[in-house]
Amino acid sequence: MENTALVLEGGGMRGVFTAGVLDAFMEAGLQFPYSVGVSAGACNGCSFLTKQKGRAHFSNVTMLKDYGHKYLGIRQFLKTGCIFNVDLLYRALPYELWPYDFNKYFSTPETFEMVTTNMLTGKAEYLSNHMPAYESIGNSESASQLSLDVVRASSSLPYVGNVVNVLGTPMLDGGIVDSIPVLRAMELGYKKCIVILTRNKGYRKKIKHNWVVSALSYAMRLLFYPKYPHFRKSLNQRSEVYNNQLEMVEKLEEEGKIIVIRPERPIKVDRIERNATKMQSLYDEGLQIGREFCKQLEK
Repeated sequence: MENTALVLEGGGMRGVFTAGVLDAFMEAGLQFPYSVGVSAGACNGCSFLTKQKGRAHFSNVTMLKDYGHKYLGIRQFLKTGCIFNVDLLYRALPYELWPYDFNKYFSTPETFEMVTTNMLTGKAEYLSNHMPAYESIGNSESASQLSLDVVRASSSLPYVGNVVNVLGTPMLDGGIVDSIPVLRAMELGYKKCIVILTRNKGYRKKIKHNWVVSALSYAMRLLFYPKYPHFRKSLNQRSEVYNNQLEMVEKLEEEGKIIVIRPERPIKVDRIERNATKMQSLYDEGLQIGREFCKQLEK
């Protein structure tokens, strides 16, 4: 796919839809010179970059089945401050359960960016597999750990995820400020984009204009992130920014400037889902839609 960018939305556990689509892409041998992923999209994009088909399904569905509450849940949150098992996902998985191909991650000519939110500025950071910091480290083990820190930061949900320090900067979920980074791809010169969303067409976040809800939200932001005023402001605007991005994407799609792949029906999988059967069903939907898309490309 020369001169075409791949844009991967996040969505927590709903990202298993993207995992299905990308596995279909790998079956068809599709490659992109540039891809950008946010949150769950960053996790899925990592496995797509190294062409490790089935790895994202394993980390989302198989591990949820095998580890249950040890994979995610309130026990994990009370124990570590993160609802997901960080040790399981960012140590055991990449080094033992399904080893990640770090060599290919750094050596591939394709560029892959992961979006994080800089908590000091409240703005998006786009960190690529080719950023100079990896070369300056000069240690493959340290470089691998840095790449894991980046993907962990990109997918660390506010309130239920830990703040991650990347190169000395506190960061969290990139979806807070740029859930669908299609403009980032266009700014880099890619006029053609394939965008994979994790919500059906027409979806919008409900925004409640209620003083009680607003007061509680403000208190939560101040309680969890007292040192980061710019971040709190971005967190407050998150829903409005996301809805604006969805409107932009649908407009670009209607104008024929981008191609969008999305679930066909409203999603039954929650952002933090514990039902592996629902996850498998959503993965299967993504796999089927991805295969149909690839057949259309062949025609």
